[in-house]
Amino acid sequence: MKKTIDRLKCELSSIRTGRASSAIIEGIKVESYGSLMPINQIGAISIPDAKTIEIRPWDVSQLNAIEKAILKADIGMTPVNDGKLIRISVPSLTQERRKEIAKSVGRMAEEFRIAVRNERRILVENIKKLERDKVITEDDKKKFEAKAQKITDDYIKKIDDNIAVKEKEVMQI
Repeated sequence: MKKTIDRLKCELSSIRTGRASSAIIEGIKVESYGSLMPINQIGAISIPDAKTIEIRPWDVSQLNAIEKAILKADIGMTPVNDGKLIRISVPSLTQERRKEIAKSVGRMAEEFRIAVRNERRILVENIKKLERDKVITEDDKKKFEAKAQKITDDYIKKIDDNIAVKEKEVMQI
């Protein structure tokens, strides 16, 4: 369940909110020296202001490869190559687009809630198996199932809290 929360935070960080964030482009892979490499291993990513992302490659010959990879990733932003670094301007989101993003965040939240509930189901099945194998008593089984439910509820609340923060961030102008 903890891994599910960590994955949720990672997914949420890559969602665009109208502000520049290196997480928007960190997942992009660039064809470099015959292999695919994450963009943050090819150059330094910086955020000089709230609407700009800069990528300064360690090897200037990689500028075109980085530019192509960003265009291919289809993140909805166009890179500008000035010969030394690549700038990406993050456009402001329209209200309609904000609502679409908030809906997709809600759908994502439900997927993560389901993942947590599946973990609980597996745990409860294991508890029942232990009781059938006479490793634990029926009272222990009920106690462990109640504890599993409480832990599940706590993790679902964490998911809801993270989602609420992200939705507020997305809807903020």
